[in-house]
Amino acid sequence: MVLKMPLIPPFSIINMAKKNINLSPNPLIMNLSELPLPDFFQQKYNKFPNLTPIQEKAIQNGLLEGRSLLTCAPTASGKTLVATMAICNTLNKGKSIYLVPLKALANEKYKEYQDLLKDTNYKVIMSTGDIDSVSNYLSDYDLLILTTEKMDSLLRHKVSWLTEIKTVVIDEIHLLNDPKRGPTLEIILTLLKTFLKPQLIGLSATIGNPKELADWLGADLIIDDWRPVELKKGIHYQKTEFY
Repeated sequence: MVLKMPLIPPFSIINMAKKNINLSPNPLIMNLSELPLPDFFQQKYNKFPNLTPIQEKAIQNGLLEGRSLLTCAPTASGKTLVATMAICNTLNKGKSIYLVPLKALANEKYKEYQDLLKDTNYKVIMSTGDIDSVSNYLSDYDLLILTTEKMDSLLRHKVSWLTEIKTVVIDEIHLLNDPKRGPTLEIILTLLKTFLKPQLIGLSATIGNPKELADWLGADLIIDDWRPVELKKGIHYQKTEFY
């Protein structure tokens, strides 16, 4: 398989009026146990029976039917579980990739998914170095936690198992706008969506142009402003006044 890299315009952060986006959660509260997800997933997360608004919207917009989604919601709103549901839904069909910008975040996600999959036949691995190696041993794993640099290396080496990838999660996808990491991530996503066409799940709390990015990804945009703890803004001078 020969991978050609088409040129695409860089992204710029622009403001987008929220008045054109429905931020209100659906009044129906979904129960996690009702979803057609593996037993190991249900057992791990049964202590959180109800989905958060962003998770509900993901299900309603085809997360478990393989649709690509750009997920925009505040920190701690449940975006990672959206990614986890997508991964667990396709592990029996092929490989999943979890892309992160930093090694520290890769280590955190590796521990999280290692715990999730410890009593299953699925294997998870983290790979953040050896960017000049084909790393043939990675073919033995089902879920791969990779930095963008490592994923770029695998694409450039045209490793044989690339066609087995069914789901790719892009954490901190707003870093497309980063002058250092953005170009590499942009090329990775271009190659993935052009040649491999996996389900893409983009995660971010801070995207300035979500509609444009979703259109470029070929993904449905889901956005919500719910957070578990209310965020208050104010000025502190002798006393704090919130507004």
